[in-house]
Amino acid sequence: MKDRFFRAMTELSSRKWISKVTGRFAQSRGSRLFIAKFASMYGIKAEEAEKPLQEYKTLNEFFTRRLKPGARLLDPDTTALISPVDALITGAGAITSGTIVNVKGQDYTVEELLNRSPRMENYKHGYYIVLYLSPTDYHRIHSPVSGRIVEREHVPGKVYPVNEFGLTRMRRVLSRNERLITYIQHDGGEAAVVKVGAMNVSSIRYVEPIKPAAERGGELAYFEFGSTVVMLLEDNTFEPRADLKVGLKVRMGERLGQLVNHN
Repeated sequence: MKDRFFRAMTELSSRKWISKVTGRFAQSRGSRLFIAKFASMYGIKAEEAEKPLQEYKTLNEFFTRRLKPGARLLDPDTTALISPVDALITGAGAITSGTIVNVKGQDYTVEELLNRSPRMENYKHGYYIVLYLSPTDYHRIHSPVSGRIVEREHVPGKVYPVNEFGLTRMRRVLSRNERLITYIQHDGGEAAVVKVGAMNVSSIRYVEPIKPAAERGGELAYFEFGSTVVMLLEDNTFEPRADLKVGLKVRMGERLGQLVNHN
């Protein structure tokens, strides 16, 4: 009964207008009064931020902050797939016949995650990694590979929470929420970077100017509050590192595994 009540309340609060109201406040001048408290509450390492706290004009500006040069280092092996974000891994494994198995007890299909794109055929037997960003984390999303951006897609949807409650108690959150999908053609194949919106996320934004190519470690987009990135790797193009598993905390630029070039 309790779970049913919370699911119902979450359904009601998942409307886009609620996120817009939250977003408007976070972008207001008055929200700057909450920056120091927000950083303290979530244990954010303010010393890593590009600017001192008092120089951020809104809570949203602080939340989407860049970091000081050198705060994140890229794995030196250019054939390694790197993490696009600071995050907790909440799902990882092989894709079997187009099915992403057991992300917090639920299965997803590549078809629904990619909004029935014809490109879904590339990932039917590939590999997936689900990366959850909490409010504590740095929220800019970087490219995990270098390559040509062959397609971008915006998929409208809900804004359910993507935390433990959302992924375990709500139905198929990752494929029902709003998404921005970037497809990148790299030397060994194709990768899909799926940015999934969440409750209280007023938007997911591409970094401008939008470029036709992605540079490994370069900025792709950013979240305005906590969310999730799902990475899909094309069939037979990726070998995960030995300890890649659910519960592993990673930082942007950290090696997730090896890209396999069959050319």
